Amino acid sequence: MDTNENEIELIDLLNVIWKRKWLIIIPTFLCVVAAAVISFRMPRVWEVDAIMLPSKFFVQTEQGQFNEVVVTDPKQIAGQINQKSYNNLIAAELSLDIRKFPDLKAENLRDTKLVRISVRNKDIAQAKSILQSLFKHLKIELDRKIEVETKDLDTQITTKENSIRDMENEIKTKENEIKKKNNEIKLKDLTIQSKEIEKDRIKQEIESDQNKLKISEERVGSIMEEMKSVKGRIDELDKQLNKVISEKKEGSEAVSLLLYSNEIQQNLRYYNTLDEKLSIEKVTQENLRLSIKENQEKIRQTDNQISQTNTEKQIIMTEISTIMNEIENIKNKINTTQSEIRLMGDKKLRIDYAQLIKEPTSSLYPVSPRKKMNVLIAGILGAFAFTILAFFLEYLEKNKTRNKQI
Repeated sequence: MDTNENEIELIDLLNVIWKRKWLIIIPTFLCVVAAAVISFRMPRVWEVDAIMLPSKFFVQTEQGQFNEVVVTDPKQIAGQINQKSYNNLIAAELSLDIRKFPDLKAENLRDTKLVRISVRNKDIAQAKSILQSLFKHLKIELDRKIEVETKDLDTQITTKENSIRDMENEIKTKENEIKKKNNEIKLKDLTIQSKEIEKDRIKQEIESDQNKLKISEERVGSIMEEMKSVKGRIDELDKQLNKVISEKKEGSEAVSLLLYSNEIQQNLRYYNTLDEKLSIEKVTQENLRLSIKENQEKIRQTDNQISQTNTEKQIIMTEISTIMNEIENIKNKINTTQSEIRLMGDKKLRIDYAQLIKEPTSSLYPVSPRKKMNVLIAGILGAFAFTILAFFLEYLEKNKTRNKQI
């Protein structure tokens, strides 16, 4: 039952459309014709587009890889263009009416750092001029940031080069200091050599004094032996003299006494002479011992001086070693700074200014008006609207008939 009713209703709809077909066809045809006439009379609009690459530079990571960095995010550039930030500048430069200025559109091409700029205008030359002017202003703005980066790099390079010169001067100063220290070491060596020579001389003096002391001791021994011998003879003569005196012999008594007395006197004088020599030798020995002691003290002092000089020499050598380590550290800093300067130079060479990847180019065909599309849309909308009108009129007619029957 429902199926039959649906079929009847569909037939009714088709009957209404067929009944009022001219009401639908003729106005729809007129709409299509009007759309075609209007589309053909409308001025043709062309789309001109260009693709630009913002200013960029390369940054080296800790791993030694280079990453490309743009000075301004392409999305930000596209946003500024879409917000009409440059329209007044371009209009003033090209003497255009800002009220009739065409819309500039920009977008960041997906997965790239490129910016596509487009403008629609009926004058292709004017559209290209607009895009060229826009790129000029963008380039000035973006390149200014690159120039700031370049100047900053130049400043850093100059600072580091000055730092290298300062470090090189510091190395020269330290090398001169090392030369002075080496001269001090040479002086210390000469001092040590002179002290060693003096020490050898003193040792020879000690050895000479010791030999003299030995000889003197031997001489003292012989003198004491001689004195002992003389003393013995004197005692013997005394005994004989006493014996002569006790015997009281006549005649030869006076002569014997005189002889014994003279001999005793001679031996006594000789003994006194030996005693004086002994005293002199003992004084000589004391002088020699004192000289040996003084020279030994001089050797001890000389050894202390040599030891002190060696200590000072070791201190100077330690200072030289420290200065050489400082020089090596400075050289390492210079090598590091030179590497940084080379990296900055590479970074500077890798700076790219803003450039047009694609020059302003117009579309092959006008983008407006779209004649076929306009005609098609007019036909579809007209047919739909007048079909609805046909059904509405049929509805009014049926209601009017029902009212008459009632």
